Amino acid sequence: MRVISANVNGIRATVRRGGLDWLAAQDADVLALQEVRASDEQLAKALEGTVFESWHVAHAPAAAAGRSGVAVLSKHPILETSDGLPGFDDEGRWVEAAIDIDGRRTTVVSAYVHTGEAGTPKQDEKFAFLEAMGDRMAQLIDQDTVVTGDFNICHTARDLKNWKGNRGKSGFLPEEQKHLTSWFEAGWTDVVRDRSGDIDGPYTWWSWRGKAFDNDSGWRIDYVLDSPSLAARVDGHLVGRAASYSERWSDHAAVVVDHR
Repeated sequence: MRVISANVNGIRATVRRGGLDWLAAQDADVLALQEVRASDEQLAKALEGTVFESWHVAHAPAAAAGRSGVAVLSKHPILETSDGLPGFDDEGRWVEAAIDIDGRRTTVVSAYVHTGEAGTPKQDEKFAFLEAMGDRMAQLIDQDTVVTGDFNICHTARDLKNWKGNRGKSGFLPEEQKHLTSWFEAGWTDVVRDRSGDIDGPYTWWSWRGKAFDNDSGWRIDYVLDSPSLAARVDGHLVGRAASYSERWSDHAAVVVDHR
C-alpha cells in the first residue's frame, strides 16, 4: 500500500502546475490531500481526464469557499467516510476514509491544522483543534490507521532550518510540540523521522519568496503517522522535493510511504 500525503495549495492551481501528473506517476494506492480549496464539483472537474477521475473520493470542503478543504482519494473501494471533529465540523480540516485494500480494512485520515498566531485567539483555536485530533486519534490507534497531513508544527529543532529565529512563533511553540510528543508516546509512529533518523529535515515546506527553496531553508510540517499495526509494515518512504524551484507545483513537498 502506497500512501501519499500532499498539501496541494489549491487543487486547481496544482492542475495548472502539473502536480496531478507528478502524483499520478507515483502509482499510489491512496492520496491524502490538504488545502484542496474547492467544492465537490470543482474537485471532480479538476480530476477529469486524469487517472484519478475514476478513483473513490472522500472530500470535506470548508464552509467558507476557497479555504482549507481535505480529501482522500483511493484506487480501492471506500467502505465508510467521516469528516469533521467536535467543534470543527464544517472547516474542511479532517476527513477519514475506511478503505478495503485487498480485503484488509485501513483507515486513512487527511488533516489540515491551520498556522495559528502566538498569543491570539487564532492560536487558541489551533490548540483546541489539536486536542480534538488527539481525542479522535486515541480512538483509532488500535486499528490499521494512517493519519496524514499538514500539521503546521515542527516537532524539534531538527525539523526547522531557522529554529533559533522562530522561537516563540506559531509552528515552533513548546505547547504545540507537546501534542505531537503525546501522540508518539501513545504509540503513533512519525514514519519519516523514524526512517530518516536524527538528521536535519527532510523539510516539506519552503516559502515561495526569496531563496528559501534553493537554500533548503525549510520546515518539516507534513506528516504521515502510522498506528502500531501499520508502522510494523512500513517498507520505505520518500519526500518528493522538486528538483528545482521552477518545477514546484506547491509550496509543500508530498510525503510518500510504502507498506508491505
